[in-house]
Amino acid sequence: MTQPIWKPTVEAVSKANLSQFINYCNIIYKTNFRHYTDLYQWSIDFPEQFWPTLATFCKVNFHAFCEEVLIDRQKMPGAQWFVGAKLNFAENLLAHRTDQLALIFRGENSARKTITYNELYLQVAQLAQALRNKGVTSGDRVGGWLPNCIETVVAMLATTSIGAIWSSCPTDFGFNGVLDRFGQIAPKILFASNGHFYNGKTFDNLAKVQELQQSLPSLEHTIIIPFTQPTPAIQALKQASLYPEFLDKNAKTINFASLPFDHPVYILYSSGTTGVPKCIVHGAGGTLLQHCKELVLHTDLTAQDTIFYFTTCGWMMWNWMISSLAVGATVVLYDGAPFYPDTKALFDIIDQERITVFGTGAKYIASVEKNGLKPIHTHSLKSLRTILSTGSPLAPESFDFVYRDVKHDLCLSSISGGTDIVSCFALGNPILPVYRGELQCRGLGMKVEIFNEQGQPVLHEKGELVCTAPFPCMPIYFWNDPTGEKYHKAYFEKYPGIWAHGDYAEITEHDGVIIYGRSDAVLNPGGTRIGTAEIYRQVEKVDEVLESLAIGQDWENDVRVILFVKLRHEIILDEKLKNRINKIIRDNASPRHVPAKIIQVADLPKTNSGKLVELAVRNIVEGLPVKNIDALANPESLEYFKNIPELQI
Repeated sequence: MTQPIWKPTVEAVSKANLSQFINYCNIIYKTNFRHYTDLYQWSIDFPEQFWPTLATFCKVNFHAFCEEVLIDRQKMPGAQWFVGAKLNFAENLLAHRTDQLALIFRGENSARKTITYNELYLQVAQLAQALRNKGVTSGDRVGGWLPNCIETVVAMLATTSIGAIWSSCPTDFGFNGVLDRFGQIAPKILFASNGHFYNGKTFDNLAKVQELQQSLPSLEHTIIIPFTQPTPAIQALKQASLYPEFLDKNAKTINFASLPFDHPVYILYSSGTTGVPKCIVHGAGGTLLQHCKELVLHTDLTAQDTIFYFTTCGWMMWNWMISSLAVGATVVLYDGAPFYPDTKALFDIIDQERITVFGTGAKYIASVEKNGLKPIHTHSLKSLRTILSTGSPLAPESFDFVYRDVKHDLCLSSISGGTDIVSCFALGNPILPVYRGELQCRGLGMKVEIFNEQGQPVLHEKGELVCTAPFPCMPIYFWNDPTGEKYHKAYFEKYPGIWAHGDYAEITEHDGVIIYGRSDAVLNPGGTRIGTAEIYRQVEKVDEVLESLAIGQDWENDVRVILFVKLRHEIILDEKLKNRINKIIRDNASPRHVPAKIIQVADLPKTNSGKLVELAVRNIVEGLPVKNIDALANPESLEYFKNIPELQI
């Protein structure tokens, strides 16, 4: 059996929230759980006990507790959780009334702004009352086209305190991308910034806001957050206010709406790369419980921690990170480019703000290594105890880089889930070792299995990641999907009554998980299934290659692997470099993984959260349309894949 790359100390294990929870369960249920696997098995065998016990342990505030924890346990979708319970999502995130910093904002232009928990409560009170004054009530939609700043968090909390539904898009979304999303949900109120900064440039948003107003007949009022200048001119906008003037300064307390457990709290969106984005509606109770579980137990977060995730407010990791307020931790918000003004920008912030939990995308970690930064030599990182990585599979070589060149002693937790569940299926664990290339464990209460091509559960084999029992953070429905047809097609069409998540994965000998990529992007040359991440991890070893993307091209009644590479500046792909790439893939993966063609391109298309969009490239190559290119951060990159002569032979 392979050896772990890191182990927690005996003292760290004994102090971990997860260990305390195991002891708590042993006392209540007279059990004798000694290991995480014992607790995990109980959590999926007895969900009616696990979830309310978790709620009590995490001090979730209910106005009324449930009459029944779970109805229709075997029904998916359709199981009902915490029936009869009443709570308020925002109230749980604002439970801590202290002078501790709740939020720290850091901008790429060196801006810094802070707000305490007491100040946060007061500002939410003032904004919530102002929204009520404009007629916002439970069930109304409120949209935010905003940077990742303090006012965005205040707007979300004020909205959800009333029982209205929050939905946000980042400022780097183009007009059509925002309209494709907000146009479906008809928001009554829009929050927007006057502009934003990115990579040293200033962008003005007001003309686009005016255009959006004209395209959203449901809008009754627009609130502009001054971001790039203190007093932007908004006279051209109809029914608009500046954020500081909109607040009701007389309000001192919040009238939290008492709402059912599954009352909608967020509308999130699918990437939209295969059509108009799906509007995924998440319930307040399920989201809150799942986030508390993942933050408190799986991330070991406490009120003494400072947590950061490199994200925009258009990625579900923003929603996940903001739930850290329920724990009483300090949340660091960052808006801007990750490498501005230089590669070490985010590591500077770790030291300056004494961040203990640092979250980012796997691509960021790979890029840091490619850029030659070795934070272990340039930064203290004394406060840092956990790094979280998601967005795409974290290559085993990136594990090596973190422990060699970032910090020797920390918990590197690769996590995986998605917008669909606004949380994770597999993630970190403070009491378990870290194995190179693996996610540490399956999440408590999530009955995650791997199905082979015959739909049978397997261990230590690659297959489809599924969840075979209901869980509270399943979407409550899709917006504008009255029959549930879109919902069913998205998750339950492949295996009726079983959630198919769309990841190609494996449960390891350590009961960890390896993600090999999206199952709809799996390559199938000669009938052998290959996850794209298996190729990427080998190509990333080549110093000249900055990024790569692999697709399967239909060819002569089979599929051939095509590898596109983005190289360092001024490097040209020649036969020598092609041969070296192929040799690394052949020696470390298999001959089946070796691409039939390697083609250099200037850029690779990504979503706004940094994920490569293999399906869009495959569609271009196969001559099929790419729908909703506004979902891409760099749609112009698709031009590089059209009519490539090499792919015709």
